[in-house]
Amino acid sequence: MSNISGVIKSIRDIFRQDPGLSGDAQRVEQLGWMIFLKLFDDKDLEKEVVNSDYKSVIPADIQWRNWAANDEGETGDTLINFVNNQLFPQLKNLSVAQDDKLGIIIRQIFEGTNNYMKSGTIFRQVVNKLNEIDFNNSQEHHVFNAIYEDILQGLAAKKDTGEFYTPRAVTQFIVDIIDPQLGEKITDPACGTAGFLVCAAEHLYKQTKSVQDLDILQDTISGGEFKPLPFMLSVINLIMHNIAVPQLVYGDSLSREYTAIKESDRVDIIMANPPFGGVVGNGMESNFPATFRSKESADLFLLLFIQLLKNGGRAGIVLPDGSLTGEGVKQRVRQRLLETCRVHTIVRLPQSVFAPYATVNTNLIFFEKGKPTEEIWYYEHTLPEGQKAYSKTKPIRIEEFDTLKNWWHNRQENEVAWKIPMPTIISRNYDLDIKNPNKKTEEVVLDRQTLIANLQQSLEKSILLLNELKTK
Repeated sequence: MSNISGVIKSIRDIFRQDPGLSGDAQRVEQLGWMIFLKLFDDKDLEKEVVNSDYKSVIPADIQWRNWAANDEGETGDTLINFVNNQLFPQLKNLSVAQDDKLGIIIRQIFEGTNNYMKSGTIFRQVVNKLNEIDFNNSQEHHVFNAIYEDILQGLAAKKDTGEFYTPRAVTQFIVDIIDPQLGEKITDPACGTAGFLVCAAEHLYKQTKSVQDLDILQDTISGGEFKPLPFMLSVINLIMHNIAVPQLVYGDSLSREYTAIKESDRVDIIMANPPFGGVVGNGMESNFPATFRSKESADLFLLLFIQLLKNGGRAGIVLPDGSLTGEGVKQRVRQRLLETCRVHTIVRLPQSVFAPYATVNTNLIFFEKGKPTEEIWYYEHTLPEGQKAYSKTKPIRIEEFDTLKNWWHNRQENEVAWKIPMPTIISRNYDLDIKNPNKKTEEVVLDRQTLIANLQQSLEKSILLLNELKTK
């Protein structure tokens, strides 16, 4: 197996020579769809070995093996013409049956994707580099995680794209706490690059004991994403984690009529980091009851989550401070949450958890649907000793949650944990932005000389003021 990170780094360097590629987002999109086709063909080859009747949804003439796999194959203008005039048009117009979920997903990916490269020679160099990866013969999780982290770092510098990345430690902690069980329906309606879904799948694989168990796992994990690039990355991510046909919807989850969600649509578990700070477009808020209509995406997603959960269903979600406070619609959304769900824990995270993607203060909210909230436990997650902030090179680590996990099942108030009863919350107009009352503030001890100097200064100012008043 080649060094995956090395291959990706080489491709990055090759990309810089192509006049058609400008900016990280374009390079990631280009790399994404090329990896997708290589990965898909590797998986097809594997399926053909197991099942001689298997037929790929991708037509033979545009399968990776028939135009890309031979390192001495087409190059230059011939190759670019093939990509632009045969490969893309065929993938965008893939003729698929209505129930062919995989075919539909491929078509959706390529409807929102472009080939930006202009040089066929440079394109061939990238293809040959990708041929060094065999997705079937490698430890897939590690391979993809290496590629994936690299892809996401390429996007990190772009403020508008960082919204699809939740630090792995945060997703892992939420999944550990929610503890999904095989057979439970799990969804993330704002799945970004599928971090929560992949983490849930890994958690469930440990519970599988048969082929039937694996089929159950495949069918019970679902999600939605409406931006083309993260949608493509989420499909790759799930396929790499052995979800053969990702149950992903390409579209805006907020476009669903709120009242049209029936019992059969409901799920056991929602784990998500909905987009926040965004303004919902195209009148999406009109899908929600008038009293809850808002332009803030996080508020509408919260309502959607409540509606999508079964009674007894549980959720672990990321929300900004802005969703915990505010008047009007925001207050009504919170009241709805607290009256229909038992919000049992709010974990307050340090500001820099999402650096460099975002700098807003965030919280992890855990709740169960079907009973009203009686009291809420708050827990303030603090930075490791001696660390001033999280960063790309020093991100939050899963081990940092060990103390919180130990506290979780044996709750007591302490310097970082406090409990607020519901009457207090109601008296605050359902404002949940409650600061830590147990925090010990560092006392500033001034030495005697400084104290005398400060008093002297204060006295002199007072005398000056008095004299000014007298003379007026």
